[in-house]
Amino acid sequence: MIFNAWLDATDWMPRRHPPGAVARFHREHLFKTCRIIVADDPEGRGLAGYLALDGEGFVAALYLADWARGRGLGARLLAEAKTARPEGLRLHVFAANEGARRFYAREGFVETGGTDGENEEGLPDLFLEWRAFR
Repeated sequence: MIFNAWLDATDWMPRRHPPGAVARFHREHLFKTCRIIVADDPEGRGLAGYLALDGEGFVAALYLADWARGRGLGARLLAEAKTARPEGLRLHVFAANEGARRFYAREGFVETGGTDGENEEGLPDLFLEWRAFR
């Protein structure tokens, strides 16, 4: 699973749940309650990444396989989400995730707030928003 691989490879991110529980949460909750936009690998390696978008414009997840990063796939996933939700998107990103923060800034997201770690991981996070017309 892409998220579990990312979690295991990210030294600053604590694992709060075993891999099976994380996969079950994705399968039984996230994938059932959100619109899932996928990116397949054009070279046939399978699923390259996914974006989970809820009905209120909240991007609940955007993850790419390690080998799929840096190819524009994340931008393509977000472009589809922006088309589906032109009135705007919202998301949370961990402050320590500098690469994701740069990516979202390039994609037009702006910081609207954050916390000092009031989340399950206990890590500072930021709230970001994108609006088509500012």
